[in-house]
Amino acid sequence: MAQAIKAGQQPWYFLPEPSRWPINGSIALFLMGLGAGLWFNDFAAGPWILLVGAAFLVYMLFGWFGQVIGESERGLYSKRVDLSFRWSMSWFIFSEVMFFAAFFGVLFYVRVIAIPDLGQIEQRLLWPDFQSTWPTAGPAFKQPFATMGPMGIPAINTLLLLTSGATVTWAHWGLKENKRGQLILGLVLTIVLGVIFLSLQAYEYYHAYHALNLKLSTGIFGSTFFMLTGFHGLHVTLGAIMLTVILFRCLRGHFTPDRHFAFEGVSWYWHFVDVVWLLLFLLVYWL
Repeated sequence: MAQAIKAGQQPWYFLPEPSRWPINGSIALFLMGLGAGLWFNDFAAGPWILLVGAAFLVYMLFGWFGQVIGESERGLYSKRVDLSFRWSMSWFIFSEVMFFAAFFGVLFYVRVIAIPDLGQIEQRLLWPDFQSTWPTAGPAFKQPFATMGPMGIPAINTLLLLTSGATVTWAHWGLKENKRGQLILGLVLTIVLGVIFLSLQAYEYYHAYHALNLKLSTGIFGSTFFMLTGFHGLHVTLGAIMLTVILFRCLRGHFTPDRHFAFEGVSWYWHFVDVVWLLLFLLVYWL
């Protein structure tokens, strides 16, 4: 009798059966885009269509990821599939790197090129009172505002994210050594640190709006500040959600020391979020 093939050691490349999830996702995104467009143009049905699309998207995500998790736990994926997952996650993170590179490029252009150019003698006829120093809202904005310094909440958030990078790595060590208690505790600590980070950032935004008069509408500084920190906060939120899913899977006994790419992929994403924050702390808050 032929020896049974262990999970992950199949010689074939797994081909899933035809799935309804891609078309479901397309419909959800269409409804969300349609609803947002109608909402922006003051149609009463816009918010409801957007909400239906978002609910349909959540349904699709639960269904599709649940199917993939089930296939993985049944041992249907070979090492070739595992390699394709690793390449896919790598390219996804690379796309996120380029996403933030574009935003940092905007910050570089404004600070190094646009602001000094507006302060040149040729521009004095248009903007006689403008001082080409950073931070600035731009020559057309007269209302005063204050900036967020690096100390206080930004420094605390930096410590929180650096610590969370250590705790998720500690959890990974626990998984590789089959220490489930260390794995689960490390994940819980990482999620808690991420939630505290988001809570402090929400308070920082409230303080910026009400005490510093720093708003999204505060010229170029306000738009770049909230664009960079806001999108990073969104990524921290997504990372915390993914870590929570991994935590529940660990509580159900998923993953083994030699088969746990889902955990690795999420930890890669979390470390990427940490690195982006270090750049934000240096370029947005400190310099």
